[in-house]
Amino acid sequence: MSEEEPVIIRKNNLFRLSGDLEQYPAGIIIPVYKPIEWTSTDVVRKIKFRAARYFRKKNIKVGHAGTLDPLATGVLVICLGRATKKSEQLQTVPKEYVAEFTFGATTPSFDREKEIDATFPFEHITRGDIEEALVHFTGEQDQVPPVFSAKFIDGSRAYDMARAGRTVKLKPSRITIYSMDLMNFDPPVASVRIKCSKGTYIRAVARDLGTALKSGAYMTALERVSAGGFDIADALSPDEVVGKVL
Repeated sequence: MSEEEPVIIRKNNLFRLSGDLEQYPAGIIIPVYKPIEWTSTDVVRKIKFRAARYFRKKNIKVGHAGTLDPLATGVLVICLGRATKKSEQLQTVPKEYVAEFTFGATTPSFDREKEIDATFPFEHITRGDIEEALVHFTGEQDQVPPVFSAKFIDGSRAYDMARAGRTVKLKPSRITIYSMDLMNFDPPVASVRIKCSKGTYIRAVARDLGTALKSGAYMTALERVSAGGFDIADALSPDEVVGKVL
């Protein structure tokens, strides 16, 4: 095994690891398909528990290279052992998503976590309007994160403060959206493929797109189809990792 690069396990080269972690001095990287309603921490916890027993090590390091919201699905890159040092590097690789935006309404969280809090006209929106708006959303830009996000404010998570009814003010983050392509529009629902940088909130894209089209919008589905240089075809289910790799 290479001492310079982690061992990578993909769907098409799935194999059971040796029970000796020392055989993987650079660690292990596994792209996992995160199920809906699982948190990224749920996936890490499940794999870490199994890895600790499999390798007979209590303090094995397990982490991920970029979180996914519970209501999102898709590629979550898991790093084990010394490969956790690669997590920041993996997050610099552009990510790709397929998002479903529903126009004509908003929610406080900009997704389905919270109930609709306002409705707006949407009948005036055409496919051409969306395609034109998407062009203006590409490039380097400042994006205000959702208040229901994992951003820290004075040591507290923004979503904890928001859920407690406290006022949340977040500073814009510098992000890059490399491309946005309208895949389908069946009013009031649009499916959009987005390639973007680390730190981009797709829920915030829904919010801003709704405003730009003189309506409102929120995200009703999200799948991350690529992250860290891995895509869905590479990703294993959590059960496959636990049952066939570890």
